[in-house]
Amino acid sequence: MKNSGVWLDKEKAHIITIEKENEMFETIYSEIENYNVSGGSGTRFKGGPQDVVQDSKYLNREKQQLKLYFKNIIPHIKQSHKIAIFGPAETFQKFKKELEENYTEINAKVINIARADSMTNNQIKALIRDYFKKH
Repeated sequence: MKNSGVWLDKEKAHIITIEKENEMFETIYSEIENYNVSGGSGTRFKGGPQDVVQDSKYLNREKQQLKLYFKNIIPHIKQSHKIAIFGPAETFQKFKKELEENYTEINAKVINIARADSMTNNQIKALIRDYFKKH
């Protein structure tokens, strides 16, 4: 039986696939841009109308970049029997929502979704290994 654990944030996804005694560790990097608010809004007042347009454009672009990032993760977990998803912020929850909406056959394999703080690669491996030993 093939089990996969995914730990992801906006920057990268670590995928640990466990099959019998074999363990495979992969990292997929996102191409999501960092959004930095610059000081000038084009008006002498802070937070002028240009900022709203900039924010909506950024949010739309970020949404498209997230979809692409999630799409790049899918082939790595597609063949798994059970999937557990972890992450520190809200990206892991957005990934679960994307599975629910667009990848129902993979979503059916998700047995756990939980918050997990930022960790080292070895801590992530241990988290996922221990999770599947218990379940």
